[in-house]
Amino acid sequence: MWRLRRAAVACEVCQSLVKHSSGTKGSLPLQKLHLVSRSISHSHCPTLKLQRPQVKTSFQQFSSLTNLPLRKLKLSPVKYGYQPRRNFWPARLAARLLRLRYLILGSAVGGGYTAKKTFDQWRDMIPDLSDYKWIIPDIVWEIDEYIDFEKIQKALPNSEDLAKLAPDLDKIVESLSLLKDFFTTGHKLVSEVIEASDLLLLLGSPGETAFRATDHGSESGDKHYRKVSDKEKIDQLQEELLHTQLKYQRILERLEKENKELRKLVLQKDDKGIHHRKLKKSLIDMYSEVLDVLSDYDASYNTQDHLPRVVVVGDQSAGKTSVLEMIAQARIFPRGSGEMMTRSPVKVTLSEGPHHVALFKDSSREFDLTKEEDLAALRHEIELRMRKNVKEGCTVSPETISLNVKGPGLQRMVLVDLPGVINTVTSGMAPDTKETIFSISKAYMQNPNAIILCIQDGSVDAERSIVTDLVSQMDPHGRRTIFVLTKVDLAEKNVASPNRIQQIIEGKLFPMKALGYFAVVTGKGNSSESIEAIREYEEEFFQNSKLLKTSMLKAHQVTTRNLSLAVSDCFWKMVRESVEQQADSFKATRFNLETEWKNNYPRLRELDRNELFEKAKNEILDEVISLSQVTPKHWEEILQQTLWERVSTHVIENIYLPAAQTMNSGTFNTTVDIKLKQWTDKQLPNKAVEVAWETLQEEFSRFMTEPKGKEHDDIFDKLKEAVKEESIKRHKWNDFAEDSLRVIQHNALEDRSISDKQQWDAAIYFMEEALQARLKDTENAIENMIGPDWKKRWMHWKNRTQEQCVHNETKNELEKMLKCNEEHPAYLASDEITTVRKNLESRGVDVDPGLIKDTWHQVYRRHFLKTALHHCNLCRRGFYYYQRHFIDSELECNDVILFWRIQRMLAITANTLRQQLTNTEVRRLEKNVKEVLEDFAEDADKKVKLLTGKRVQLAEDLKKVREIQEKLDAFIEALHQEK
Repeated sequence: MWRLRRAAVACEVCQSLVKHSSGTKGSLPLQKLHLVSRSISHSHCPTLKLQRPQVKTSFQQFSSLTNLPLRKLKLSPVKYGYQPRRNFWPARLAARLLRLRYLILGSAVGGGYTAKKTFDQWRDMIPDLSDYKWIIPDIVWEIDEYIDFEKIQKALPNSEDLAKLAPDLDKIVESLSLLKDFFTTGHKLVSEVIEASDLLLLLGSPGETAFRATDHGSESGDKHYRKVSDKEKIDQLQEELLHTQLKYQRILERLEKENKELRKLVLQKDDKGIHHRKLKKSLIDMYSEVLDVLSDYDASYNTQDHLPRVVVVGDQSAGKTSVLEMIAQARIFPRGSGEMMTRSPVKVTLSEGPHHVALFKDSSREFDLTKEEDLAALRHEIELRMRKNVKEGCTVSPETISLNVKGPGLQRMVLVDLPGVINTVTSGMAPDTKETIFSISKAYMQNPNAIILCIQDGSVDAERSIVTDLVSQMDPHGRRTIFVLTKVDLAEKNVASPNRIQQIIEGKLFPMKALGYFAVVTGKGNSSESIEAIREYEEEFFQNSKLLKTSMLKAHQVTTRNLSLAVSDCFWKMVRESVEQQADSFKATRFNLETEWKNNYPRLRELDRNELFEKAKNEILDEVISLSQVTPKHWEEILQQTLWERVSTHVIENIYLPAAQTMNSGTFNTTVDIKLKQWTDKQLPNKAVEVAWETLQEEFSRFMTEPKGKEHDDIFDKLKEAVKEESIKRHKWNDFAEDSLRVIQHNALEDRSISDKQQWDAAIYFMEEALQARLKDTENAIENMIGPDWKKRWMHWKNRTQEQCVHNETKNELEKMLKCNEEHPAYLASDEITTVRKNLESRGVDVDPGLIKDTWHQVYRRHFLKTALHHCNLCRRGFYYYQRHFIDSELECNDVILFWRIQRMLAITANTLRQQLTNTEVRRLEKNVKEVLEDFAEDADKKVKLLTGKRVQLAEDLKKVREIQEKLDAFIEALHQEK
């Protein structure tokens, strides 16, 4: 009882000491007492349990691997420069204050009792949460099955071990001397402290043994023994802590897995609308859309686009793709053994979602990344898109492929995978491949806000790296570079000096500086390994790695999980720092573009290239539809006229003239029938189809190119011309039309019955026009042959050449011969040619037989056509004789009947072709035009090529800048709301 009484007095003294402390108010917290004081426990207060304070760190540790040995913490000794004065009462005071530790012990006991009462009060205030146990996973309630708390309690140091860690009492004396001024305030207070110290000496506390263990009278051999035992116990504690961390690691992984499944269920419920709330776009999706618009705005990446991206660069086969796949948690990229697979930049947007899927920006198809067949299809699609982007004669392309990857637990960020940097151009590559890769990489890394993820192969010599020099040029201070060393398992196995790996990670081996250094393992080199197997292999390797056990690497510098956390944190930090500045920049750009448009095109609406294309598309379709509104009469007139122009030469030269030069009507009709049959079987149907197709093209071109008055916009001319040419190129006439047309034409030419006088007159008129046209052509040919006549020579001062004079003398001689025999046949006999030649030589004109024949052909042709026209004039009144079959009449008009047959065939053919045009070909042409327009709409390069000009480009830039600004404003608003 007396011991309890003395302990209570001691506690009251401790409390009075705390209350009378100068410059403080209230009670002194337990954490501010000395380390040794906190480690002491009163044996007479069994209910008091002192809890070990938690260790708080000031840095965020991106680590999922926590089983690393703890570093020894060294307490720097505090030196005090104040020395006590040598007088009587201070010495007595110092001697008595040596017992102050018992006073502190009493305070600890009192404070612990007060803390327990406070804890009991708080516990009573907390409501009963037993009904909500279902919220917490079962693993939390079963945690005692995985952790041996009794073993941990046994491993904790006892009071004797804590006494060994206590500071030297000499230093305590020195520190207590600083309290002299405090105790000199009143002799009464000093007396109370001394009496309390004497009272504490009588308690016989178990802690006294701990203080005696640190006495200066101990021998040096005991100190050496204690040091050895301390080292052994520290090693034992580290080993126990390592096993405990392993158990915690397994529990954390299980909790993360359950959390991932719970988040997946929540997101699935949101997708199904169970909560009946409208889900907004995620922050990273909004940011990715901004980057896509910027990429469309300027594919060459020359704009003032300084928005952050994670640019992944590295030497070829350094493991870039593997690192990205580990971050995306899926094998999504094409793979090849030593072959260049990344041929164009791939922008990968990582975001969180209920399902692990991937989809392209311009496609709605989702690839399920949990299924191997979808993964294979995705890799094949990426490879096809890369090869499509690469132009002929090139190996790589600057065009970006945009891919979104969603899944539970993914870190939100935007990564751009670039083609691997090469040192040598091999066979099969374009000569400029190396320079092109360098230019693409520099274009992305020049962005001052781009995070450069520099990938270095740890299994090869560091001196062989090319990319480190390139990164050092782009980011010499390393303010936005993260260095990643891959294949560390091979490096540790093959490198003779592990310190070399440490030098690489710490940035001492390269001149390149970096914001952070990481070491990762991306599998055993087997392309069929799953992501989960690679992650397990990576964590197992680092758990057993000497690099960690020897403290060459830190826990937060290893594994791709820590890397993704660090990169995501750096990415969002960059985004928050730069996005508002970029938004202001685009606002200024928008104002400048709007001002320029108002000054140059004040009365025009701002139409970008796509809107202009839609407007031109509507105009073209309207013009195609107008083809169907052409009257049948117009079609038939054009077709008939054009077809006669094409066949008139053949009809006159090959059918009419040979038949007309025969001696009687029977021979004439026989010759005409034979030649018409041959003509119909071989040439006529094909020629008619050609004429119809050309007529359709001409009419289509006329509607497409003719000006529309004030509403005509010449900006569409190039597009319309291209659509017209491509549509005509794709159009093919129906082959069956030619066969049916042949039958129709043959039947029309066999008919010889002229029904009325009107048809007879029309045939005569048609014949006269044809013959007069031929006669005019013949006279022109003769005029060119003999030169100008006497009128032109006198009026225009023109003279004949020597050759023309020879032709003129020959013509005159041949005309004399025709006057003597007007019924002369079409060909000259040999003796006639000799006679003409001798007559000309007698007048001093030397000619050869070939010149005589050529001149005769034109002279006889003119003579024959004039005779035929005279005969045609006689046949005007011959319809009556035709009805009587020219019986008892010397007049025979078989040539009129021939031209009537030709004219009727032309009319029937034109009618047939017109029906085919209006019923079939116009619709097929309209369909071709629509297909061409659809193809042009999907081809951005075509639209840029065909719709050009300052007006188009200005409207295009203005629309893009507005869209970028709006998306940036929405993203900034969402970013502020998330904060």
